[in-house]
Amino acid sequence: MRKFFVILFLLLIVVGCIAYPFVKNGYQMYKEAIEEVPLQEKIEEIKSKENYTKLSELPQMYINAVIAVEDRRFYLHNGIDLISIGRAVINDIKAMSFVEGGSTITQQLCKNIYFTQEKKLERKVAEVFMSFEFEKECEKDEILELYINTSYFGNGYDTVKEASLGYFNKIPSELTDGECIMLAGIPNAPSVYAPNVNPDLAKQRQKQVINKMIECGYVTQEEADKIINEE
Repeated sequence: MRKFFVILFLLLIVVGCIAYPFVKNGYQMYKEAIEEVPLQEKIEEIKSKENYTKLSELPQMYINAVIAVEDRRFYLHNGIDLISIGRAVINDIKAMSFVEGGSTITQQLCKNIYFTQEKKLERKVAEVFMSFEFEKECEKDEILELYINTSYFGNGYDTVKEASLGYFNKIPSELTDGECIMLAGIPNAPSVYAPNVNPDLAKQRQKQVINKMIECGYVTQEEADKIINEE
């Protein structure tokens, strides 16, 4: 038993030594970003967008779909989800590639407005520090609202309102349940799931989102079947 703890201790030291440069560089990336544009200034900039949409203007079905497919424990964590990160690490190791990120909605918001989409460990670390900053300064609903208004939906649509008008010729509050769920699935891969580009793939993605919503208890199987068959 003592030998096991010695090996574990040595392993932790090795892991710590390997991780230290990434943590240091990631923290520096976070500090430079927030010093260049302070958080409140960035938030005000987002809210001044012409098509900025408040959470109260969105159908609950859309909100539920976003949470189910992007971050089901959004209202429970403090910016990072250790369960999702652990699952993502295991899947990435199995694939020997970055196939799953484990990012929360808060982390994705940070990536959308402060960092690049490039998959680097330093950036992931910077996201974590920035996520803690957001969670400290903002309520959960505000973070979700900001995320929805900074997600890319393809075809040049940078907000949910632009995407709603562009794809369905409706403001968000007029969307059907099926349209809400389809819209929630697009930001994962906008060029792939855009309804006007790949309608079949958009429909497949909609089914994936609905399955997540069933798992979360947002809809029943019977309700899901009706939504899937919606024109």
